Amino acid sequence: MVQRPPSAAVLVLHGGRETGTEPPPPGLLNLPGTRMRPFVRALGRAARTAGTGAGPASASASSAGPALGSSAGPASATGAGSGVLVRQVRYGHRGWNGDRADPFHDAVAALDALRDEAGDELPVVLLGHSMGARAALRAAGHPLVRGVVGLAPWCPPGDPVTQLADRDVILVHSNRDRLTSPQASQSLTARARRAGARTCMITVRGGDHAMIRRAPAWHRVTTALVLGLLGSGSLPAPVGAALALPATAEATEGTLDLDLDLGAGAGPAGRPPTAVPPRR
Repeated sequence: MVQRPPSAAVLVLHGGRETGTEPPPPGLLNLPGTRMRPFVRALGRAARTAGTGAGPASASASSAGPALGSSAGPASATGAGSGVLVRQVRYGHRGWNGDRADPFHDAVAALDALRDEAGDELPVVLLGHSMGARAALRAAGHPLVRGVVGLAPWCPPGDPVTQLADRDVILVHSNRDRLTSPQASQSLTARARRAGARTCMITVRGGDHAMIRRAPAWHRVTTALVLGLLGSGSLPAPVGAALALPATAEATEGTLDLDLDLGAGAGPAGRPPTAVPPRR
C-alpha cells in the first residue's frame, strides 16, 4: 500500500541542562526524553480520533535525519483524514551550552530534515519542555513552523523574540515551578506579542516543573493546544481570544488560568470548554 505523506507534523523537544557537552543517555535512561513520552502517546491517540470519519487512517512513524528519532514508541498519528507525524528530536548534547545553543541547532536540523522529506508546505508545531521549549522558541523562525507550545519553558530575559512574528505561541507554566520562572514566561508572551506573534500563557495551579503533579491536566491541555494550532482540532475559546489580543495588550491580559478560564475540560474531568474553529 502506498503511504500518504503527512499532512502536518509535531516535533517534540525534551528538557536538558544549562551546560553539558556529553550526549544524552540512551532510551529510558534519558529521563527528560522519557518525561515526554506520555505527551507523544496522548497526541497520537487524539489525532487518530480526530481523523475518524474523515477518511481512512494512516500512520507514518520513521526516523529521518540525524536529529530525529522515534524511540518513544509509536510516534505518528492521524488527523483530518491524513497523517499527523509526531517525532521526538534527538539531541547531540545534554545542555544548552551558552552561545553554542546546541538544542536550537538540533531543532533546526530536524526541521530541515522534515522539509526534505515532506516538502515546503508541511505545517509544523514545536512542542518543547523546559530547555526544549527554549529551543522551540528560538527555532520558530523556520519556514515550516506555524506555532510553539512551550511547557514550563526556560525563558531568559535576553532571548530574542523577533523570530516569533506571525507565529502562535502558547506557554503553559505551573505557578509553583521552582526551576524555571512563570514570570519570565509571562514576560516573553508580552515581548513576543509586541514583535508580531500571537501569544497566550496558561497557568497550571499546583503543578510542578516535571509535570508529574496534575499530569492528566498537562497531557490534555497540551494535546488540545497542539492539535488546535495544527487545525486538527479546536482551540478553547479563551485561548483563541488571547491569541487575538492586540500587540499593545498587557502580559496579564493574555494570561489564563487552566481551571478558572479553561474549566476542567482541559484537566482531569468535567465539561469541555466552548471551542473556536480549528486554525488554518
